Amino acid sequence: MTRARARGFTLIEVLLATVLLAAGLALAFATLRSATQMTGRGEAIAQRNERMRAVEGFLRKRIASAQPIAFETEAGTQRGLRFVGDARRMRFVADLPDYLGRGGPYLHELAFDGDGALTVQFAMVLAGHTIRENPARGPEPLAEGLRTVRFRYRGIDGKGGLGEWRERWETAESLPAQVEVEIASADGASWPRLVVGLAQGDGGQAGADETLQ
Repeated sequence: MTRARARGFTLIEVLLATVLLAAGLALAFATLRSATQMTGRGEAIAQRNERMRAVEGFLRKRIASAQPIAFETEAGTQRGLRFVGDARRMRFVADLPDYLGRGGPYLHELAFDGDGALTVQFAMVLAGHTIRENPARGPEPLAEGLRTVRFRYRGIDGKGGLGEWRERWETAESLPAQVEVEIASADGASWPRLVVGLAQGDGGQAGADETLQ
């Protein structure tokens, strides 16, 4: 009996214990990997949402603070251009915060570059003219990895109410009443629709002959 007790585990028992240990370790590693992946996805979603909020906050503040200041004189008509916009690009003047430059009125140019990036470019405005820096400051990306970016504009109709949304702002000597920004990521995710009211926008009512087309 003493010899039987001292012989230890059989080969089958050792193999069975090894299999059970391997199965337990595999389950533990699978659980850990799944938890890590879920954490990574959660962090990626949180970062994307934070980036969305930051970009939308920047766009809202910059567009809402647009001022009826001319940044260029149109050749031929000699009208001062204060707001120029189409579906992929818009230009307007607003005061630039000190943390972005020297402060004061700056031309803001927002554009979708076609390579999946929404960019912004600044240039100083003085006495109705745009002053380009030397060396010139290039466009800075606000958001990348985008599929589409669309700008639309809304003015005041003949009855004094809000008109229809347009993909081109034709009344360049005045500011629209509202601007809409629609953004979709390359992965198919749509950003929240952004509609901004311009504090100094007259909706195209600055002149009697101004119309929206």
